[in-house]
Amino acid sequence: MGNRLKNARSPYLLAHADDPVNWYPFGEEAFQKARAEDKPLFLSVGYHACHWCHVMHRESFQDPEVAELLNRHFVPVKVDREERPDVDAAYMRALVSLTGQGGWPMSLFLTPEGKPFFGGTYFPKEDRGGLPGFRRVLLAVARAWREEREALLKEAEGLSQALWRSLTPPPGPVPQDVEGKALRYLIYAFDPEWGGFLPAPKFPQGNLLLYLLALAWRGEGEARRILRKTLRAMALGGVYDQVGGGFHRYAVDRFWYLPHFEKMLYDNALLARVYLGAYRIFGEDLFLRVAQETLDWLRGMQGPEGGFYTALSAESEGEEGRYYTWTAEELEKALGEDFPLARRYFRLETTPLVGEGGRRVLTAWGEEELREELGEAFAAWRARMRFRLLAWRRRRVPPDLDDKVLADGSALAVRALAEAGRLLGHEGYLAAAYKGARFLLGTLGRDGLVRHAWRAGALGEEAFLQDQSLTVLALLELYAATGEWPYLERARSLAEAAWEVFRGGDLEGSPSSPKPLPLPAKEVEETTVPSGASALAEAFWRLEAAFGGDYRKRAQALMEGVALWLERHPQALPGFLMVHRLLQEGTALALPLPSSLWEEAKRLYLPLTQLVVGPADALPGLVGREPGRAYLCHAESCRMPAGDVEALWVEIREVYRGAHLV
Repeated sequence: MGNRLKNARSPYLLAHADDPVNWYPFGEEAFQKARAEDKPLFLSVGYHACHWCHVMHRESFQDPEVAELLNRHFVPVKVDREERPDVDAAYMRALVSLTGQGGWPMSLFLTPEGKPFFGGTYFPKEDRGGLPGFRRVLLAVARAWREEREALLKEAEGLSQALWRSLTPPPGPVPQDVEGKALRYLIYAFDPEWGGFLPAPKFPQGNLLLYLLALAWRGEGEARRILRKTLRAMALGGVYDQVGGGFHRYAVDRFWYLPHFEKMLYDNALLARVYLGAYRIFGEDLFLRVAQETLDWLRGMQGPEGGFYTALSAESEGEEGRYYTWTAEELEKALGEDFPLARRYFRLETTPLVGEGGRRVLTAWGEEELREELGEAFAAWRARMRFRLLAWRRRRVPPDLDDKVLADGSALAVRALAEAGRLLGHEGYLAAAYKGARFLLGTLGRDGLVRHAWRAGALGEEAFLQDQSLTVLALLELYAATGEWPYLERARSLAEAAWEVFRGGDLEGSPSSPKPLPLPAKEVEETTVPSGASALAEAFWRLEAAFGGDYRKRAQALMEGVALWLERHPQALPGFLMVHRLLQEGTALALPLPSSLWEEAKRLYLPLTQLVVGPADALPGLVGREPGRAYLCHAESCRMPAGDVEALWVEIREVYRGAHLV
């Protein structure tokens, strides 16, 4: 037995290859069948690390009775959202419009032209907990398609037209006070007791935290308050893996206690940068430890070829969080004489039970108390305790690894590791970044673009703007960390290729797609991951520091393309807010070689500055500069050249008055 997913590359799709459901991949073959047989399509979108995707798989898609209904009345289509972010973006916006909320698994019913008319997320097989059963939904939709076709087609057409109107606005001027408006909203939504933003569930929102990090560095008091409270609560809560390092996807409560346990590469790549920057601003050892443990988790996700795997699943042994949760008895056996202190460290007496068997999520809510009590011995005690728990946990069945490599996630990891290697002088992080960059440019590079997905030697055809833009930023960070010009040149050529290929059409689509999607694949929210457009705008601003030219104008044009969204909900576009901040007051730090300042200057944490290093006069950004001196420049104006680090600090403080400089 088997269906048309047998030759898929994605582990998520391959898991459905033996379903009794006659799945089709998203493509023209499925649409042709729907038109020929006059059937609606059933579109199911999920991903390998998604717990409820697995639940619906077991309950419904492996059930012969449900499969028979799907096969008889519909053309079933299965999509890995991580392989096809364009399909996911297009139809998720439609699902939100239809139901008021989104999520995965995404379950949509489409006309044979691909226009949605009904949908939801997870459906249990039978009615349960206020949710309609999937069997009942299938029968009701099939009956409506037979008896109320005209109304369904009208609904689908109206929704499609509304989405095109709302998601393809004309460009316009960037609103005044766009950053102030965003910050006022974030202050309003902030949870002053537990950090993050209400209501729950709470997501780490790495891209938004990076923007707040820049404001905090700049000395903005409210941003500092929001950021510090949020980062401490996340680091001490159950959303952070206190044993293995790295963050789970999100917390279902306001306390950051109970997570959905999948661990995503992109979340952790961004959060590693956030915590490392926070350490440089606030000087708290907690932030440095979390940054390093998360960076080490990233290195553990790097495959032998150099790419970074996508995610770890939420469940093992058929139970969500089984690998990560503990009973008090397990902890006592694993820790021995360290257990009494660990009981206080994890606050076992006050943390709630989860699942069955008296299991708990580990927190570090007792850290401050024990740190004060143990003093200098605390770090060694915690390291010993963590080592013992890791050894015990390795006996368990681990969560499934989604071992496909995605260019955008790998680029985020390369940037994080290169930045950490630069700021900390850590050769291991730099080595991992080098290896990842070679994979991006070599294995994933084809015809001047970086392809999106790879697994076990099989390279996909799709290439998205986000892949190109984030790879450019990773290469620019590697250049800043090493001064090696090939990375700067490759960053420039890739940015030019992205501008040429994507600016004339759908910024979120792929040039390899056989035909456009029936809905606009637009992302109007980028709090978790930068959009391709905002990342390209940032890349252009950074390239302008080295090469001059019209890169600044290109960055401004990309901002003007989302002006309407910035007017309506600027807090949802922190990547563009960061570009706005860079355009307003970002600087270039030119270091003509040879220079004794280079090693010290690259260790500085300057989130609004692009390092430009190389032989004098070799780049427009270095023309007329004297080797051995440092030049801090904004637009076309430069400060006095600095001959030593102390003089450079004086110039930086003049430009960024009130900033937190370490």
